[in-house]
Amino acid sequence: MRFNEEYEQKLVSAGEAVKVIKSGDWVDYGWATGTPVALDKALAARSEELSDVKLRGGVLLWAPEVFKVENVAEHFTWNSWHTSGIERKAISQGFGYYNPMRYSELPRYYRESAHPDDVAMFQAAPMDKHGYFNFGPNASHMMAVCETSKKIIVEVNENMPKCLGGFENGIHISKVDMIVEGDNPPIAEMAPSVPDAIDEEVAKLILEEIPNGACLQLGIGSMPDAVGTLIAASDLKDLGVHTEMYVDSFVDISKAGKINGSKKAIDTYRQTYSFGTGTKKLYDYIDNNPELMSAPVDYVNDIRTISAIDNFISINNAVDVDLFGQVNSESSGIKHISGAGGQLDFVLGAYLSKGGKSFICCSSTYKTKTGEVKSRILPILNTGSIVTDTRPAIHYFVTEYGKVNLKGLSTWQKCEAIISVAHPDFREQLIAEAEKMKIWKKSNKV
Repeated sequence: MRFNEEYEQKLVSAGEAVKVIKSGDWVDYGWATGTPVALDKALAARSEELSDVKLRGGVLLWAPEVFKVENVAEHFTWNSWHTSGIERKAISQGFGYYNPMRYSELPRYYRESAHPDDVAMFQAAPMDKHGYFNFGPNASHMMAVCETSKKIIVEVNENMPKCLGGFENGIHISKVDMIVEGDNPPIAEMAPSVPDAIDEEVAKLILEEIPNGACLQLGIGSMPDAVGTLIAASDLKDLGVHTEMYVDSFVDISKAGKINGSKKAIDTYRQTYSFGTGTKKLYDYIDNNPELMSAPVDYVNDIRTISAIDNFISINNAVDVDLFGQVNSESSGIKHISGAGGQLDFVLGAYLSKGGKSFICCSSTYKTKTGEVKSRILPILNTGSIVTDTRPAIHYFVTEYGKVNLKGLSTWQKCEAIISVAHPDFREQLIAEAEKMKIWKKSNKV
């Protein structure tokens, strides 16, 4: 059968497609920019007929219609692999939950899960002449989702960029049960954070550590964005990219002529990534770009893959850090913020890379809603805060007051180094607490 004929046979309305969903089902909503739109709206319209439908997804860039139905918790439960602000609100409202998982483990989890999806529905690029629907900038874990779902519904969006170069980045029509042609909305954008003076100071400290030929991983947030801006304006050359999330900064660095991937031992000349969100600038750049390599997260974030690339530079944010060197990047006490993501994988993989370095960075302080200034460096993490990176794992820690290499230091050495980059107004208090915890030597105090 010709692919076009098969396409016509499987083409249905969104309302018809979601009729396969029953109460109690597990339904996958894809990932980031691939979250369904027309299908979501159709499912929301059926809410009164359904109860206990368990939805899975993550990195939501807009509020799905199912979040807006009356008595949502009776009908739908949102299970997030990595939360955006929209998902944090769902958690606070009692119908959303975070699923703790190293992002790199997602494909295996789906393939071995005791709770496979009854239905997977997501946006994808239009079918190509070979019968494939490209996942767009969402290779991530989507092939594993498709392999293990009982029903697959593809929502076609003509605006979805086609992301090439890797593997497991699309699904063939023969594996698809139904096709829905949506309204082709613009791909949802995530504006880059605007760095402030503190971000720029931290970025300058990190830039000093990046050699020519380094391979970059940038996390999300204003500090990694600031580093990207400085790299684009620097004299660095022959850089590579191997990153969980492709962000606008990489486009700027690429267009500045700094990236060619020539020094990468694997995927040479390719910019490798698992998913991407950003502005239209990013989507236009990655569309049909043979330089970029879209690949599943269990390859991109695998510590063995990362460690095979020399001079790997990993840059990520933290919420707070304690004097033992434990890094929290996921919560504010018991209030959930984001997720484990791939931060630990890149911290470990970068250190295993020949010449590699990982940087955990944050401002030394923050202001509460009432204007009170508090330290991000704490004696111990607040009750309920999550340890994203354990104390043996951390390599470099950076604030606007300096950078310290914590690898291999004893508890008192590590404590002293961390306090040295704390805000000066909090150092005496931190020293006093460290003395109580017996991780401070009086002889160290200058």
